[in-house]
Amino acid sequence: MKKIAIFASGSGTNTERIIEYFSNNSSEISIVFSNNKNAYVLERAIKHNIETMVFNRNDFHNTNKVLDKLTESGIDLIVLAGFLWLIPKNILNVFSKRIINIHPALLPKYGGKGMYGMNVHKSVIDNNEKESGITIHYVNEVYDDGEIIFQAKCKLDKNESPESVATKIHELEYKHFPVIINEVCLAIH
Repeated sequence: MKKIAIFASGSGTNTERIIEYFSNNSSEISIVFSNNKNAYVLERAIKHNIETMVFNRNDFHNTNKVLDKLTESGIDLIVLAGFLWLIPKNILNVFSKRIINIHPALLPKYGGKGMYGMNVHKSVIDNNEKESGITIHYVNEVYDDGEIIFQAKCKLDKNESPESVATKIHELEYKHFPVIINEVCLAIH
């Protein structure tokens, strides 16, 4: 059985869908990490009897606390689900090609530092894009730069708002992210 760790900073709607998907699967969500002690994602994890760990910037970037917990928990795959910090080198080195992220746009467009959530959707609308979508990719030391694993698209209408685009993107995330996580897990030896 493959063990998955999720890193999240916010409400955790994607995390909850992933937890539910893996509740009857050959892989399991073992732990949820957050850099925000008030993130609702922690309550969602606890409701599903999943261990949580909260860490601060110093723990993450200047110690091995997070890496030690990952290795002690026997984690096979790290999933970023609404987590905005760059992953430090000590974790990248140990989990090379075993960290994936979901981005709410069709990379390489609308990626990079500061491009998350409504910032992305507003930019997509401001540039009169006819479509948007999601990108699931491997994580490296640069924001939204890792090798693309999967993309799904949605059409945009002329009257879209950032909120309406967000709704379409969330539907794609909920439908595809757990399935792709499972496929990546199955490919890990």
